[in-house]
Amino acid sequence: MRHLKAGRKFGRTSAHRKALFRNLVQALIQRERISTTLAKAKELRGKVEKTITLGKRGTLHARRQAFKLAPAKEAVQKVFGPLAERYANRPGGYTRIIRIGHRKGDDAPMAFIELVDREGEAKAPAKGKAVPEKETAPKKEAKSTKPKVTAKKKAEPKTKEPAAKKTTADKKKSDSKKEPAKKDKPEDKKKK
Repeated sequence: MRHLKAGRKFGRTSAHRKALFRNLVQALIQRERISTTLAKAKELRGKVEKTITLGKRGTLHARRQAFKLAPAKEAVQKVFGPLAERYANRPGGYTRIIRIGHRKGDDAPMAFIELVDREGEAKAPAKGKAVPEKETAPKKEAKSTKPKVTAKKKAEPKTKEPAAKKTTADKKKSDSKKEPAKKDKPEDKKKK
């Protein structure tokens, strides 16, 4: 039994697995969104979040540890610069995984893994906070431009109904109504 043996092996040697995740961590930090298999994304999540947490510490020791997880100089500079500032008030949960279906060749489940609050992403309002008044103000103005309905107008019944589109069958019926009705001849009445 595999008790206390965490982590997936991916059918690779330990050195190959280590190199794979160093490259994936570096790619995710630089691009902020990558597509990979679901299993790799779930395994990658912990490594990236650990790297960003090191960036928030900002010490020399943390920087040296981050180089072990992401060997690219540009990636480490980004972690200790913009990413550390972006996630300064966030206590973890820097990534999200979005499932995108299955790969065509081998039907492997695929997923996007991305950093939350990315640069090109619009920020959603946090739960429990009020919506800014700028968004609600135009709606109130639009309501005030409509004429107000008084109590007298509400009480009056509407006489005109909106005209519906007429089909060909309805047109034939309306044409027959327009024709003058044939009057019964006096002869017909006598016979009855």
